[in-house]
Amino acid sequence: MRLTTKGRYAVTAMLDLALHSEQGPVSLADISNRQGISLSYLEQLFAKLRRQKLVSSVRGPGGGYRLAERLEAISVAQVVDAVSESLDATRCEGKGDCQHGEVCLTHHLWEDLSAQIHQFLSDISLADLVERRDIQAVRARQDHQQTVSAEQILCSQV
Repeated sequence: MRLTTKGRYAVTAMLDLALHSEQGPVSLADISNRQGISLSYLEQLFAKLRRQKLVSSVRGPGGGYRLAERLEAISVAQVVDAVSESLDATRCEGKGDCQHGEVCLTHHLWEDLSAQIHQFLSDISLADLVERRDIQAVRARQDHQQTVSAEQILCSQV
């Protein structure tokens, strides 16, 4: 069992949005540049996040996305669930037909693991992640790199 790219990218993008939300709406282009996620992929993810009311969009110049709830109110599990990502560790996707149409010997073990993982991610909010020093250090590095890249573009245009 593993979390696929869709779930990982959704959590990464939402955390980036949370880290930069004090500056107003955050553009998907900025998230794309900082996180190395394609803009078209982010648009697909944010459409799903918007439908689940985790983000809201702001149109016009200076527009972008905002969190629709407080940081403390959005769990990692909500983000993963919003993009229809499965955290199912069973071989049968929870259907119980893993062995010739019947439940296999270890089905309930993997089902319990899936529930534990979901509960673990439910207990972690975006606020919890934003407060972490290691995440703040990565943010500082990414913001610095983005500033340096923007300055290099400006200098090459002069």
